[in-house]
Amino acid sequence: MENKALKARLSSLKREDFFNIANLHIHSNVSDGKEDFDALVKEAQKLGLKHISITDHNTVEGYKKTEFLNDPLLIPGVEFDCFFQTTLIHILGYGIDFKSPHIEKLCAKNKNETKLDIVRLFHSRHPKDAIEGIHKAGGIAVFAHPCCSSVLSLDYLVKKLKSFGLDGIETYYPYNRHRGIIKFHSRKKPFELAKKYGLLLTGGTDEHGSLG
Repeated sequence: MENKALKARLSSLKREDFFNIANLHIHSNVSDGKEDFDALVKEAQKLGLKHISITDHNTVEGYKKTEFLNDPLLIPGVEFDCFFQTTLIHILGYGIDFKSPHIEKLCAKNKNETKLDIVRLFHSRHPKDAIEGIHKAGGIAVFAHPCCSSVLSLDYLVKKLKSFGLDGIETYYPYNRHRGIIKFHSRKKPFELAKKYGLLLTGGTDEHGSLG
């Protein structure tokens, strides 16, 4: 089921909104972040953010326990580790029904699959399966930090993901920490590809610590 309301909400966001009132890529200590899930929501409230998504790696356990599930600023999300051909990529799911069996099937089976990079590497999914699962759970699928994809042609990769049903591409991203070093494409390329393939533009800091 297409999440038209969420697509409209995200489409309304402008370039200056990302990082100022919107942060759609955050990790809590439910996966490999340092901060408590609910503490991050409280920080977002204090900072005046209007749209956030806590997108823990391969798990939605934070949404099952949070006291802020009905807060309108919180968009249920997840980040799935995927392999396409020889390339490790990440697919973000937004607006999902986190109780859906289609999401449960994709989620980690143990804690290490949410935290340790090397374990996650060997428990990845095909992006087609991740995108289909996100859609069946009522969400939209977005290609995370695309400039870090180790492919010769980012255009080819995005075209393939689009054929699997990709809805958006993360265009507003700081490329800090190790992703600032392991970067294979220019920051301009995702904007060009979003326009070429009619994809939503999203963004987030990929925060693993405090929002403040």
